[in-house]
Amino acid sequence: MPYLTQYFPITDPTMIFLTVMLIILLAPIIMGKLRIPHIIGMVLAGVVIGKYGLNVIVRGESFEIFGNIGLYYIMFLAGLEMDTEGLKKNARRVLVFGLLSFITPFVLTYFTSVAYLDYSPMSALLLGCIMSSCTLIAYPIVGRYGIQRRKVVTLSVGASMLSLLLSLIVLAALTSAYQGNAGDPLFWILFLAKFVAYCAAAYYAIRWITVCFLRRYSDAVMQFIFVIAVLSSSAVMASLVGLEGIFGAFYSGLVLNRFIPNVSPLMNRIEFIGNALFIPYFLIGVGMLIDVSVMFEGGNILLVIFIMVVFGTLGKAIAAYASCLAFRMPWSAGNMMFGLTSAHAAGAIAMVMVGMKMEVSTGEFLMDNTSLNGVVMMILFTCVISTIVTEQASKQIVIQDKRHRIVERQEGDDEKILIPVKYPETCDTLLNLAILMRNRKLNRGVIALNVVYDDDRAAYNQKQGQELLAHITKTAAAIDVRVQTQVRLATNIANGIKHAFREFDASEIIMGLHIHQEITTRFWGEFAQSLFNGLNRQIIIARCVQPLSTLHRLQVAVPSRAEFEPGFHRWVERLARMAGNLNCRIVFHGRHDTLQHIKEYINTHHHSVRAQYSAMEHWNHLPTLASQITDEDMFVIITARQGTISYKNAMDRLPDELSSHFKGHNTMIVFPDQYGKSELMTFTSAQHTEQISAYDMLRKLFTRK
Repeated sequence: MPYLTQYFPITDPTMIFLTVMLIILLAPIIMGKLRIPHIIGMVLAGVVIGKYGLNVIVRGESFEIFGNIGLYYIMFLAGLEMDTEGLKKNARRVLVFGLLSFITPFVLTYFTSVAYLDYSPMSALLLGCIMSSCTLIAYPIVGRYGIQRRKVVTLSVGASMLSLLLSLIVLAALTSAYQGNAGDPLFWILFLAKFVAYCAAAYYAIRWITVCFLRRYSDAVMQFIFVIAVLSSSAVMASLVGLEGIFGAFYSGLVLNRFIPNVSPLMNRIEFIGNALFIPYFLIGVGMLIDVSVMFEGGNILLVIFIMVVFGTLGKAIAAYASCLAFRMPWSAGNMMFGLTSAHAAGAIAMVMVGMKMEVSTGEFLMDNTSLNGVVMMILFTCVISTIVTEQASKQIVIQDKRHRIVERQEGDDEKILIPVKYPETCDTLLNLAILMRNRKLNRGVIALNVVYDDDRAAYNQKQGQELLAHITKTAAAIDVRVQTQVRLATNIANGIKHAFREFDASEIIMGLHIHQEITTRFWGEFAQSLFNGLNRQIIIARCVQPLSTLHRLQVAVPSRAEFEPGFHRWVERLARMAGNLNCRIVFHGRHDTLQHIKEYINTHHHSVRAQYSAMEHWNHLPTLASQITDEDMFVIITARQGTISYKNAMDRLPDELSSHFKGHNTMIVFPDQYGKSELMTFTSAQHTEQISAYDMLRKLFTRK
């Protein structure tokens, strides 16, 4: 160890950059295993490599430059992503809830920090700003449940932005007043005049320049540089007139909001650069400022964390449930409002960093390391609280809304079945499955795809793929079914399938479970898990050990609440067609409510199908069905992706249960259509989440012992 310490801290610029890139790469992976927001992972990594940790890197000019840009970038994206149209429609309620969401935690935090932490009034005001603002950490959850356009979600988003805006205004006032001018009325008059003048000038100047530039130049690189220049100039001008730079960054994002649509390529580039480089650099730099030893110096740090978490969260809860009662909304709406507005993230760190630069006297700053440590721990706790509450509230809203009791059947059918094929042994079975499930009245045919790695064997593998697809085309032509085929190169098989899925505008995927154990011993194979986590459309994974024509029964295990999923009717329709074409029975196992919806659909649309219904009260009873499955049955499991209404923790054990109890049987696993958009890019949601967490691995280890 003494021999290694002589190389630290690292001074070579290339090694510093490499270390930071490795942290940005590995932190989301490790935090994904631990199911912790990866924002915390970046900060903790900074603690480890900083001078108060292992002293691997000195916080030099690169962290100052990239850190400041990352700080501004966070606030810029907050303004850029605001839903301005939704706010206009609910302006009065948003105003009421936003003011309550700002004032309540602000007042509670201010008085408790003065009374119990002995903070100065200025420090208490800054802490009040931190706790009255919020970050929409849990917003991606509502997207998974398809309730983004509900009034309660719009209110929550609008109130979050309003409370953040008010916090930034107070922060700007504090920045200008901390030197001792706060008691002069003339100061506040001048401050208000400068604030209004800045907002008006920036609004018209940015709009005029942006319109002129975007009309004349369409080059992607130039547009991105222009946006960064607007961000930087707005922050600089805000600083020159006595406001804080982060307010200028936020305001420029607000003005550019209507010029940069959320689905535009420019928006994608802006988010990509910020999430990949600037914001992680800022968070790592923040972690390097944290003195870990402060955590063990006494009970003061624990009291700081307690005050922040308890009273800040209590203020948000009071505001949410009081607004819920005032607006005469159901209790589940109050849960949603509290869940979405209770989290704090990088914005809180940005504000406390401003306080750490305000020197009120020689060597004494408005915020110290204890406050910074407290804010970091507060972020962890509030993110966990927000995620749990929002998840439960989303389920409550979907279940209680009668409009979602039975999902309306689509008037038109978007059926386009995609079959990824790789092995000659399974291609005929997959084609037969697609033919059994397709709607013959539409006569749209199927899409056969072969994706090969773009490596030195690509030419040979392409030729093999073309031969395989030619065989499928010939087989399908014999029964008058049209087949579209494609062989494509890709560096990642799952991404190749996803891109083809979008290019063909497919509706679902039917694919085989891998059969070659020498390639991988994992149950899902090399890429299936990435595929069903990356697409929100129906995916059917099949393993057939007996010919489909010999099947006598389809045994279908259905989870509770499956009827609330948007893909409910699609998979019922496909299985009913399959049972009808094979002239076999189909037995559904599930809870009474779910079976009743299935029965109504079958009786209405497929009354000739021989369907039976068997009670299975709990998903943990799935292994008990093994005794009822014979070699002439197809065992079908309707599962769900994590974070959806019908998902259960017991589904994590599905690979082990199938391998232990249903090995050697015909098996089909169905991932239904579910709400949400795939591949959303936002730094508040995890870039990477492990299917099996570290906690699951430990549980399995102790179970074996």
